[in-house]
Amino acid sequence: MKIDRRQLMAVALAAGAAFAGSAMADAYPEKTISLVVAYPPGGDSDATARLFADKLSQRLKQTVIVENKPGAGGTLGNTLVASARPDGYTLLFTPNPFTTAPMVLKLASSATYDPLKDFEPVILTAMQSVLLVTHPDTGIKTVADLVAQAKAGKPLTYASPGAGSPMHIAAEWLNRAAGIQVQHIPFRGVGPMIPDMLAGRVSMGYPTLGAVEQHLKSGKLVAVALTDDERSPLMPQLRTVAEQGYPEVKLGAWNGIFAPKGTPPAVIRLLNEHMNEILRMPDVVEKMASFGSRPVGGKPEALAKINADDFARLSTLVKDLNIQAD
Repeated sequence: MKIDRRQLMAVALAAGAAFAGSAMADAYPEKTISLVVAYPPGGDSDATARLFADKLSQRLKQTVIVENKPGAGGTLGNTLVASARPDGYTLLFTPNPFTTAPMVLKLASSATYDPLKDFEPVILTAMQSVLLVTHPDTGIKTVADLVAQAKAGKPLTYASPGAGSPMHIAAEWLNRAAGIQVQHIPFRGVGPMIPDMLAGRVSMGYPTLGAVEQHLKSGKLVAVALTDDERSPLMPQLRTVAEQGYPEVKLGAWNGIFAPKGTPPAVIRLLNEHMNEILRMPDVVEKMASFGSRPVGGKPEALAKINADDFARLSTLVKDLNIQAD
């Protein structure tokens, strides 16, 4: 078989690129790694990222720092990582508003990203429960209470960690299913929601469990329902929205680590192997439970699948429910 000069050059270039990627991975990491969180300090995403950064630092024998880059519903930090050099030194730890925010926020193409095309999945780190939580002064203890007050004309508001977040979508889904209208008040992450929820400046909110668990125990907030498709082993007594009369409303949360598109496969493999070990550590499992998270792990493909599945399902919901940035 005759091979022409262009074919030989293409093979040589591909081999050179593979060798360079392998050499980079063999030396990795040689400097500080940044783990970007697209939300402010104080929320469970920030706390979880700092836990992982500390454990990765120990295992990689290299500093891993958390950089908070909040803004524009999380798209600011996510876009920063999408445009970073794909060498494994800039990573993204993100909850699943990562997938949905670009569908809702009408941003310039230079200020946003494609959640399916602009990143390499590293690992699906955890599943999280999303709760419907009220201030005790509202008197709302069940979904039926909420629907009754809304239909009676009481002005009610709900907090979410941002426009286009799964929490925003779940709340609007319940609005439509129940034939009510509770006004959306978006925040810049779960952490910033909590003071307004505690002060009663919003009637209710849709946080993750870890962000409000202590306030539920103290009675400062009331857990009404889970938006997940099943009860959480971390709070087995709490019924889901589906169990309380709205079976179509099922929407949970996850988080994971991504790298910029083009990051060498060997680097992805190394990070994935270390993170799988970290997620099995008893102290990590215990700490994540305090954040309301259930460790997952597995291959990068598991994160790719849940991200793609959410994109397909939630893009339809966003259109059907006419979800828009407030």
